[in-house]
Amino acid sequence: MKDEILHHIRYSLGKDADHASVYDWRIALSLALRDRMVDHWYRSTRQTYETGAKRVYYLSLEFLVGRLVEDVASNLGLDKIARAAIEDLGQDYDAIVLDEPDAALGNGGLGRLAACFMDSLATLGIPAYGYGIRYEHGLFEQKFSDGRQIETAETWLSQRHAWEFERPEVKYRIRFGGHVEHHEGKARWHPSETVLATAYDTPVIGWQGVWGNTLRLWGAKPAGVFDLDSFNRGDYLAAGRSEALARTISRVLYPDDTTDAGKQLRLKQEYFFTAASIMDLIRRFLYDHDDLATLPDHVAIQLNDTHPAIAGPELVRQLVDDHGIEMDAAIEITRKCLGYTNHTLLPEALERWHEGLMGYVLPRHLEIIRAIDAAHQAEYPGSPRIIEHSEVRMGELAFIMAHKVNGVSALHTELVKETVFADLHRIHPDRIVNQTNGITPRRWLYTCNEPLSELISREIGDGWVSDLEQLAQLNAKAGDKAFLADFRAAKRTNKVKLAQWIDETCGVRVDPDAMFDVQIKRIHEYKRQLMNILETIALWNEIRDNPKAEWTPRVKVFGGKAAPGYHTAKQIIRLINDVAAKINNDPVTGDLLKVVFPPNYNVTMAETLIPASDLSEQISTAGKEASGTGNMKFALNGALTVGTLDGANVEIREHVGPENFFLFGLTAREVEARRQEHGFARAAIEASPRLRRVLGQIVDGVFCPDEVTRYHELVGNLYDHDYFLVTCDFDSYFDAQRRVDLAYRNKTGWSAMALKNTANMGWFSSDRTIRGYARDIWRVGPADLGGLEKSA
Repeated sequence: MKDEILHHIRYSLGKDADHASVYDWRIALSLALRDRMVDHWYRSTRQTYETGAKRVYYLSLEFLVGRLVEDVASNLGLDKIARAAIEDLGQDYDAIVLDEPDAALGNGGLGRLAACFMDSLATLGIPAYGYGIRYEHGLFEQKFSDGRQIETAETWLSQRHAWEFERPEVKYRIRFGGHVEHHEGKARWHPSETVLATAYDTPVIGWQGVWGNTLRLWGAKPAGVFDLDSFNRGDYLAAGRSEALARTISRVLYPDDTTDAGKQLRLKQEYFFTAASIMDLIRRFLYDHDDLATLPDHVAIQLNDTHPAIAGPELVRQLVDDHGIEMDAAIEITRKCLGYTNHTLLPEALERWHEGLMGYVLPRHLEIIRAIDAAHQAEYPGSPRIIEHSEVRMGELAFIMAHKVNGVSALHTELVKETVFADLHRIHPDRIVNQTNGITPRRWLYTCNEPLSELISREIGDGWVSDLEQLAQLNAKAGDKAFLADFRAAKRTNKVKLAQWIDETCGVRVDPDAMFDVQIKRIHEYKRQLMNILETIALWNEIRDNPKAEWTPRVKVFGGKAAPGYHTAKQIIRLINDVAAKINNDPVTGDLLKVVFPPNYNVTMAETLIPASDLSEQISTAGKEASGTGNMKFALNGALTVGTLDGANVEIREHVGPENFFLFGLTAREVEARRQEHGFARAAIEASPRLRRVLGQIVDGVFCPDEVTRYHELVGNLYDHDYFLVTCDFDSYFDAQRRVDLAYRNKTGWSAMALKNTANMGWFSSDRTIRGYARDIWRVGPADLGGLEKSA
């Protein structure tokens, strides 16, 4: 390993070891590890071609892969060797790992789920491609100015991305706009704009390196050559126009779509990566096969939410326009290939495009969508339409064009049947299935939490890394005081590390022996960060009123980004920061209560926060969170949950035991009933003196004396609307937190409860989830890993 690293220092980076920077050492180590991946990757690819195995194609607008040095090294079984090699070469391994930027390819749970799934697909030996976009700037880098969120461009690609292979020979022409001509029953699309989709491949190696799959990301480039005439005339902007317009497509994840231009760009992005992916998989199929009617026997396409829902019309278009298959047959072939994962019950999150915009950007696809709609109406008269009120409803399109639709938790799946797709479910009662989400234990315990993973492996061996249900053996240790002391010591090691990081990052000193109470997720009203900070103010009031009482010291940690155009979410962020500034400088409460909001939450931050957390905040309005995966990561790492019966919280509580979960709040059905009551929010506020006091303080400018009216709109919304029932659940939440305080004071009892969480989270491995998809949706099996192991 040392020789390979030094080889890359000299020949890949053109440096000598004495003058190499941390960046140079990191790239050299990454290239050495990538070299080790390639042989596994090639063998897996060859075997897939030789056996004709069915492939899975996972289409996702996000892949939140995070840093890869530690991940790759551990999956290859080289983590200790890599560290030893770097340290023998006189370098700081941890500094090199931390030098790697997070790949800015996602926003939150959707993208992280896709990354976990890619890890599990490779670990299980299921041939697969992940398809997405190679964003130059990703979402955005979050900074705070006077408590406000400021968005700046992510710059992760300002340095070399060592893990990828550029494939300049793999490129497809992606067309937009123009018009469609029909002649003798054939359609011909004449586009007004064309860009090239070019491929960048990153190997994804499973545990112990026995199988490798591919994450193929698409970058946009101009289809035309550089306009030298314009350049020579001095019109430099015109000369670079085509390149700038093309690159715009793959520059930014989730461009602000509150403008018409933003909406058009968003639709172009979704079509761009989906069309390129469909073209690529058909090319690969035709390399070995000649009958596209058999495509479903060899191809399973999974749509991760509605972003790639245009895959249905696009595959139909290619089958009909490029390969001469009849429309009805093409629709049926496509449906047999497609599966659709629904991730939301929020109507506004089920994408809808104005019919005029769809026709302007993708005129041929609008024709095909109308044909799909008409065919479904002919077969099922009166069924929900894809096009309604001049809008193309992508959720309905995805449902109608998929042979299976899955929810991502047991509760969510039932609500999908009862709410967003109730009418379609009545028509197709066997189409909706459940596949509860999962997380990869390789990243979310083995790699990110070394003190705990070493303790577990010392006790039960390391077989749990690929078979997480082996953690159940730890249940026998719940009464073992010596083991619980070790379990508690592992947690404290992580907390000391986090306390140092908070001091360096936020300038706030916190006590590692205080309870670390963490809520990290994108900022949204239904996730109720607002309720969390209101309860924090209420606790602050109680401590100030009686500072000599027996209080449980707490550190409240928030993390997450708000969409640039989401005004309310950005106001919540500013309120949290204003409250933090007030509380953290209060000599009365002192170390009894601290509030921190480190900026720019990402995978790397999560890997620091989660292992150190004592309490996991999973407090969304019941019936609104599809599943959640952060809840699983916290529980796996020995954090107790305070939460509602929402998403996968329901199943987590069943597995870890209700006595090891702090439940509060209304159920999903109670939420719907309460919304029908006139004036429910005002009534809840009037019934809660504690909440009324908190809201009064905010209105009076206690936390923003320089701008008293800053949060009047936010408070007014709670009184007059409160769609997500913050006011109705507040008192129940406050009471649950006091139960948490009491439990935390009993250190041995708390450790036993935390251990019960870790020991009973085996079912929530993404390996289990992927086996479910493979069995119920894709109808695929693992490759012959034994053959690969022998050849390795």
